This record gives sequence, structure tokens and C-alpha cells, in this order.
Amino acid sequence: MPRIAEEAFERARLTVVPRRRTRAARMPFVALVSMVLLSGVVGLLLFNTSMQQASFAATALEGQANTLAARQQTLQMDLDQLRNPQRIAKAAVGLGMVQAGNPAFLDLATGEVRGVPSAGDGTTSLRINPLPPRKPAILAPPPHVVTVIPDQSTESTGDTSHQNAGNGHRRGQNRH
Repeated sequence: MPRIAEEAFERARLTVVPRRRTRAARMPFVALVSMVLLSGVVGLLLFNTSMQQASFAATALEGQANTLAARQQTLQMDLDQLRNPQRIAKAAVGLGMVQAGNPAFLDLATGEVRGVPSAGDGTTSLRINPLPPRKPAILAPPPHVVTVIPDQSTESTGDTSHQNAGNGHRRGQNRH
């Protein structure tokens, strides 16, 4: 048995093993870093392109919305003009319709007729288009009239060239 123990002891003894220096291959690491950087740049480029396309689409949609809003406003103004009671009354008169007379009201509880009814015979003339408003007094002041009296000395001689040349501040002449 001592022999088996001696062999086991020999096997169990630790020995110093020389170090092996193994370097990891640099090429796979460089390739990995390059691929990560390249995919990041390509991803950024694709993101920027999609953002620009979205911006162009938003600008086009805003322009279309503004055009549609202006069209809606135009159509609303046309509709308001068509619904104008004065225009409708004028068209009705043009078609030969007459304005209604005075109505009468019947009280159902008492059976009493209120008001004096009259037929629409065309003699009732309500103004379709109202009169324009009067101008305020401040916008229509009384006229300012200036009366010019001719100079007697210029009429008697008939020659006004030398008389007016020396007298520059006569009535009707202003020199600045």
C-alpha cells in the first residue's frame, strides 16, 4: 500500500506550469465595433430621412387644411348671403308673391279672435331693403364758403404784370 500512496502523492503534488500568453484575436473585436458604428450611422440616417418626410407631409397637410378652411369660410359666406331674408323677399316678389296681410289669432280656450285679419293683396308695402343710416353731423359739416373780392386797382389799369410783381401778399396769392 505504501506504493499506491506514494504514487498518489506524486500525482497530487502541484507543479508550476509555465504561463502561456494567448492574445485574443483583434480582428473580430474591430469588426464588431465597426459594425455597431456603421449600423448606428445608417439608423440615424434612416431616422433623419423619415423625420424629413414626416415634416414635408405635415407642411402639405397644413397647407391643405388652410385651403379647406378658406373654402369653408367662402361657402359659409355664400350660404349666409343665400339665407338673407331681404334677398329671399326680393326673389319672392320677383316670382309674383305678395306680402302677407295682418294675421289674426284664435284663443282656443275662449274662442275669441284677436287682431284684425287682412288678406295679402299686394297693397301692403313693407320695405324689403332698409334705408341706409343717416350720416352723423360730424361727417356732414355745413359748407365753408369763402367770398373773394377782386382788387379795384388791378381792374382799372388793365396791366397787372408790374403791380402784382411788387405786391406778393395780396389776397388770393400765397408765396412760401
